[in-house]
Amino acid sequence: MTKDRQSYKFLMVILGGIIFAAGVNLFIVPLDLYSGGIVGIAQIIRSILIRFFHVNNSSNFDIAGIINFIINVPLLVVAFRVISHQFFYKTLGCVVVQTIAFSLIAIPKTPILDDVLANCLIGGVVCGFGIGLSLRNGGSGGGLDILGVYFTKKIKDFSVGKLSIIVNAFVYFLCALLFDIQTAIYSILYMVFFSLIVDHSHYQNINITAMIFTKNKDVQQKIMQQIGRGVTYWDGAGAYTEDKTRILVTVINKYEANQLRSIVMDVDPNAFLIFSEGPEVTGGFEKRL
Repeated sequence: MTKDRQSYKFLMVILGGIIFAAGVNLFIVPLDLYSGGIVGIAQIIRSILIRFFHVNNSSNFDIAGIINFIINVPLLVVAFRVISHQFFYKTLGCVVVQTIAFSLIAIPKTPILDDVLANCLIGGVVCGFGIGLSLRNGGSGGGLDILGVYFTKKIKDFSVGKLSIIVNAFVYFLCALLFDIQTAIYSILYMVFFSLIVDHSHYQNINITAMIFTKNKDVQQKIMQQIGRGVTYWDGAGAYTEDKTRILVTVINKYEANQLRSIVMDVDPNAFLIFSEGPEVTGGFEKRL
């Protein structure tokens, strides 16, 4: 991947973080609703500090952004050590920009739209597009994306989707317990719209079969170590040259395709790759949502 392309992707990750933070501050927070995941936990902590400990939180500086960043610090360490350095740098950039945007984008004193459901819908669309844009370009908004990838490496049959359900159930149970049922219900509706848009804004739900033809035996190890996908291989030969080659087959999602291509080209620039999109997969394939 060229430096210009890498720079473009990094900028898109950053832009996605800004869009997400703007959607939360402009449409969700004025209604006293809560996002899901780590951001939602940060918002709940902020509300507890304000309501019960009387911490000052001006409209021009929302401390939820700072709390979100603090919670993400240990998760970023996990991303650096366990996932990949490239993923870490993009996610770090997105989280830092989110923190600044959460803190500086002024929260309207009254909701932009009178209808609560309309705010949930538009907020979900804007926020979902922002996070989807970050994911599509190889980064993330931090939080559950990092934890999900980590646990899928450690626990059999685990997925990002399962972790999201567990954490969000906890977040909205706290909302209902600390605030009221209506707040929890509208927050859940926002997250439904958010999740639908994220699914349509990035490629993690699209499966790809990758066939790799290489003479370098290190390629399969790099794929398993850096992406965490299984690889099947057999020995073959070119019909024209009769040269022996190794044929590797793996199934990934489209989100991982660029990472796979980069890994293979770094190890063997002469490798030949074939990608087939949309296969139906049964068995032990790990779904990473």
